[in-house]
Amino acid sequence: MNKFGKIAIDGLVTNNASFKLVLGTCAALGMSATAIGGLGMGLSVTVVLLISNVLISLLRKVIPNTVRIPAFVVIIATLVTLLRFFLDKFLPDLYETMGVFLPLIVVNCMILGRAEAFASKQPVLDSAIDGVATGLGFTLALTVMGIIRELLGNGSLFGVKLWDFTIGFFSKSAGAFFVYGICIALFVFITDRVEKAFRAKRSQKLRVPDGIAPLEAPETSQAKEEA
Repeated sequence: MNKFGKIAIDGLVTNNASFKLVLGTCAALGMSATAIGGLGMGLSVTVVLLISNVLISLLRKVIPNTVRIPAFVVIIATLVTLLRFFLDKFLPDLYETMGVFLPLIVVNCMILGRAEAFASKQPVLDSAIDGVATGLGFTLALTVMGIIRELLGNGSLFGVKLWDFTIGFFSKSAGAFFVYGICIALFVFITDRVEKAFRAKRSQKLRVPDGIAPLEAPETSQAKEEA
């Protein structure tokens, strides 16, 4: 796997912001009541992550080290403000749905963390891929939680009513914490099993290097000589 593939896998799975690093918890709990809310918040964060990572990477040699954190916050806050204007103008329903959680993207530790840990030290293309992968991993987590909570709590999916039977617990805060915990446990369990299987397969391949034929049994060698 090349460098870009590793960056993508790291953001999507290995260090998934919500299910592995448990970042952006406020948005994950508050915006996952419905699938469309989780998807909208995830994509909004992805856009901010992508553009902020690119800008910070471009300016990484210009921004003084002593003021890098305030500079990062200013960049992120500007992007979130522009995003709010865009959503209010073109997607007012989504803007109303996101409510107070939209401006809170400014203080999302995931965005500032990627700016400080990655974008401020890496080239532009690498930073862009990291922003997209991290954002899509976050989007996937919120959408999955939103689908579960909406199906069980409202009996609908993306606003389309499917059945009348509902469990109100999943529409409330306690339900958000419960679903979040279950999703984290399942995600960690599955990814750990897959990683162990991959390591076992890789170590098995390393035991017999490519291009080296296995040793023949003595009977086989003797039969060949007699022939």
